[in-house]
Amino acid sequence: MINFEEELKKFKPSLEVEEAEEAIYNRDLTDMTDILLEMMKEKRN
Repeated sequence: MINFEEELKKFKPSLEVEEAEEAIYNRDLTDMTDILLEMMKEKRN
């Protein structure tokens, strides 16, 4: 039987995941709020 507590203690995220996470968080991405604000600006003009 699998001992989940032991497996969790051994877990280490791969370096690739950490690098991808950093790249994603460091980008200034347009989100839905930005799109809606732009649409509201255009509607007013």
